[in-house]
Amino acid sequence: MSVQIVERASSRKPDTATAMNNLIGQVREAIDFNMPISRLCDGPCTGCSKKLLEFLDTELEEWEYKLSQNESPNFGDIQALAKTSKKIYTVLKKNGIVEEENTNLIAKS
Repeated sequence: MSVQIVERASSRKPDTATAMNNLIGQVREAIDFNMPISRLCDGPCTGCSKKLLEFLDTELEEWEYKLSQNESPNFGDIQALAKTSKKIYTVLKKNGIVEEENTNLIAKS
């Protein structure tokens, strides 16, 4: 009987704070925020990669701060950050800034 309780506890979905932390980690792993400007502004682009990276980095830092202050995001917050991250990732991919192999990291969120 106690084994079943342990199994159920381990199969629970993460709380929203953990889910947001996981999403932030996935985005930071998929996108290099320390890329030199010479690489960001190399050739034609759709949307300004530099400004998009700065915006996304600010969003991530804001949520990292909120989480450190024990603020819990709701599902809408997680979904909004995931949607923004995916859109920016798509533009960065079109601009040749990110590699194809990282697509699944953000797509899972």
